[in-house]
Amino acid sequence: MAFVKIHQPCPVCPSSNAAAINENGSAFCFSCGGHIKDYYASSKDLPKETEFEIHRRNKKMEDFDQPSTNSSTGFVELTDRKISLSTAKKYGVKATTINGKITNHYYPYFNGHELTATKVRKKNKEFSWQGNAKEVGLFGENLFKAGGKFITLTEGECDAMAAYELMGSKWPAVSVKSGAAGGVSDVKANLEYLESFDNVVINFDNDKPGKEAAIEIAKLLTPGKAKIMALPVDFKDANDMLRQGRHAAYVSCFWEAKIYTPSGVLNLSDQFLAYQELRNNKVEAIPYPWFGLNTKLEGMRAGELVTLTGGTGLGKSSVTREIEHWLIDQTDDNVGVIALEENWSRTAEGIMAVEANAKLHLDSVKAKFTDEELDDYFKAVFMGENEGRVWIHAHHGVNNVDDIFSKLRYMIIGLDCKWIVVDHLHMLVLSTLESDERKAIDGIMHRLRTLVEETGCGMILVSHLRRVDGNRGHENGIETGLNHLRGSQSIAQLSDCVIALERNQQSEDDIEASTTKVRVLKSRYTGDVGVATHLIYDQDTGRLRETHLPDPDEFTGDEL
Repeated sequence: MAFVKIHQPCPVCPSSNAAAINENGSAFCFSCGGHIKDYYASSKDLPKETEFEIHRRNKKMEDFDQPSTNSSTGFVELTDRKISLSTAKKYGVKATTINGKITNHYYPYFNGHELTATKVRKKNKEFSWQGNAKEVGLFGENLFKAGGKFITLTEGECDAMAAYELMGSKWPAVSVKSGAAGGVSDVKANLEYLESFDNVVINFDNDKPGKEAAIEIAKLLTPGKAKIMALPVDFKDANDMLRQGRHAAYVSCFWEAKIYTPSGVLNLSDQFLAYQELRNNKVEAIPYPWFGLNTKLEGMRAGELVTLTGGTGLGKSSVTREIEHWLIDQTDDNVGVIALEENWSRTAEGIMAVEANAKLHLDSVKAKFTDEELDDYFKAVFMGENEGRVWIHAHHGVNNVDDIFSKLRYMIIGLDCKWIVVDHLHMLVLSTLESDERKAIDGIMHRLRTLVEETGCGMILVSHLRRVDGNRGHENGIETGLNHLRGSQSIAQLSDCVIALERNQQSEDDIEASTTKVRVLKSRYTGDVGVATHLIYDQDTGRLRETHLPDPDEFTGDEL
């Protein structure tokens, strides 16, 4: 015979689709196990759903494995979850029992005070809905009027009932309807109700999805209102603690719940031990090659982003070469250089030129040295005691910005470079697809800042100045300000220190035309800004030497 199975509500239990209708009108509920002789006579008030044929089998109803007819549905102690009869009645939760064993739970959901849906939980933890659950409130919301000091929010219905019992049946406890996955949406839909309480204690499952959902829900609430409960590691949820009789432990966890604060926001009363560990840590500073800069800045530090800026031809490359050589010579730290406007050999030769006190980039000067002498300068800087310490970006020209950042991260983390020189910012801008220079600079500066914070490296970043209006430009030695930085205010905002170079290249005075004024525009560490020193370019050696140096006895080292 043909057997047609129709998804229909059961007139015996709250199931919305478990009743199977035979061709003769009899029915069997696969949820509660009830037999209905005449389904349609027993279900006059139920909406008739569309019949559909699941399959045809040469089986009769009696061929199916049937549970005992000794079943009932009503209020009982939920022994499978250790929830008392009084709590089950409080929340309106009924259960189906077959031969004394609970098979299904029925959780009522309300829209205001109107019962509009029932959530069915089967023994195998499968869930189904009866009625319209789209606009229901939180589970248990109908029981507790809005407003009050505390309310507990859980991930599941049994956990809400368990929390209620564990807290002595004194404090409201409700649950989202959709578990961790849909918890945020459920809370958004019922935010006004939760906001009416002074404290919302979030007690989601003690697993990764539960913890992540708890944080996202806490973000929705008024700052200071959400508290996230942390259960002992060996307990999954509130119901787990109830079943194991850990009432006192749960109560302690409830009152110890921490007010949620966004990541990076700390309650200092919780940081005393951390402070004790950090208070005696001194920030290690490496001096700059020039006395005046050290007086202003008290050296350069790992974990800081220093931006060096100046007009075209004002000596930014010369200054960076001096600093690169200084870091190699004065420290034992690994140093990385990414110079995007030149190939690696030119970068290497520029650092060697400082060692040689000669303009090695000029063929006429280089010709004065033998190959052996040039080899010795290379070895002195990059080999011997410095073996494996200096790393240089090996590609000239514009790269993809993500590729460059990948190289930066590799240099810092993979090659242990404590100091990084990036020359220059606007070549990084060209490596992006962003047509808006300001937006491109914003994105790059935030990435550089994050990299410095994350890794603790010290970074020297070369940046250009924008063109200024009027007849005098930076080549005429005008005073530089932070507003002259090209492209974006984020350069100044995200840098720990900004150093500007000023020089009047057009001066008829040879000394003035060769002297660079070094001005500190920003120093987050010392707050000391203004002119730090003057550097004169030696036409014979290509080196920068400081003018107006103090007596050596005045420099004791205490300045750092």
